[in-house]
Amino acid sequence: MEQLGKILIVDDNEDVLFALNLLLEPYAEKIKVATCPDRVEGFVRTFQPDLILLDMNFTRDVVSGQEGFEMLEQILAIDPQAVVIFMTAYADTEKAVRAIKAGATDFIPKPWEREKLLATLSAGIRLRRSRSEVSRLKEQVEALSDNGGEETVIGQSAPMQEVFSTVEKLGTADANILILGENGTGKDVIARLIYRHSTRHGQPFVSIDLGSIPETLFESELFGYEKGAFTDARKAKAGRMEAATGGTLFLDEIGNLSLPMQAKLLTAIEKRQISRLGGVRPIAIDVRLLCATNADIYRLVEEGQFRQDLLYRINTIELRIPPLRERGNDILLLAEHFLARYARKYRKPVQTLTREAREKLLRYPWPGNVRELQNAMERAVILGDGRPLRPEHFVFQAASSPSRREKEELLNLEQLERQAVERALKRADGNLTRAAEYLGITRFALYRKLQRWGLA
Repeated sequence: MEQLGKILIVDDNEDVLFALNLLLEPYAEKIKVATCPDRVEGFVRTFQPDLILLDMNFTRDVVSGQEGFEMLEQILAIDPQAVVIFMTAYADTEKAVRAIKAGATDFIPKPWEREKLLATLSAGIRLRRSRSEVSRLKEQVEALSDNGGEETVIGQSAPMQEVFSTVEKLGTADANILILGENGTGKDVIARLIYRHSTRHGQPFVSIDLGSIPETLFESELFGYEKGAFTDARKAKAGRMEAATGGTLFLDEIGNLSLPMQAKLLTAIEKRQISRLGGVRPIAIDVRLLCATNADIYRLVEEGQFRQDLLYRINTIELRIPPLRERGNDILLLAEHFLARYARKYRKPVQTLTREAREKLLRYPWPGNVRELQNAMERAVILGDGRPLRPEHFVFQAASSPSRREKEELLNLEQLERQAVERALKRADGNLTRAAEYLGITRFALYRKLQRWGLA
């Protein structure tokens, strides 16, 4: 016989409780019993049973079953998916029909027949699992409802071809990936491209922008919550991690995560399970993790602002997205793509770019990358008069560049740092651990500096 999960038995007759406990112990994961109706609500919230065997008649009224119906209403208010099976020594057809209409799953008379009781409980546990699966799928659909459509990834430049080649190689791998790149380079678009090429394509793709979530909401957003976990928790809700089970979870701007939240995320990744806020039952998760950040994540580790052990968990593979200024004629390919898109959106004729406008777009350094180019094209379409777009249609803020003196100061600081490292290494006879101690930094921080200078 299949395993029946956790069972709660509610009856004011201790002989009945003893007999049922003895009978069901070989089949149940865990059994709890209650003789007092007042304790049922607490058991339902904390024990979270898969099945509830509920006596219909208690001492207040041993015939009508009213107490049982009141308790059923309380249970279903806490857990609408609860599987409740009534028991009574005063069974009749009218009560059975009323019980089913009130939300009970089935009805067992006392004394019970062993085989019939086990068959009823077996059917009940299958129903419970079915309801849980339906609920999980609904929550996944809700979580996915705002993911948006698939973005076209455009790029013929050598740096982008290298990115596409890496994405193809990752197709059969299920490794966690860290996507690095400046603001506006399209890290989220590349994350979806990785997902579309993965073996998890067709399963949920759930994204969350960690930079836009207040720390107070992080846990409820990522791990979910049970009904009543806090003031506004009127119903239970699956978190993004649970909704992504079987699929891919994209954590954007992970460099913004505070250290306490990093610790919670690391625990969830290592244990492959989470607990909802206000819940006690661990929930197994199976997600492929994609993370992205525009921050210098290794410098954050050096400065103690990002956990090194979490970094190791999320960057099995590292993928760097080149800035737009390094992508050559991709600038024009993207510009034409956005022009066509916004011409359709605003119902305007598709405009072209004059030679002078193209040259201006190619000369501009695009500090905001693809996102800035997209905004520039949208603005040009809106303000354009239907004729080819000229240089004056594109007004850019002058990119601030450091003065000669500032450049010299930066260079001097870099030289001073390098000289200090070289002296420490010489004094330590090349031993990185001792050299790091002399410099007052970690061995890992020293190694990253050596890598940056090409000395590692």
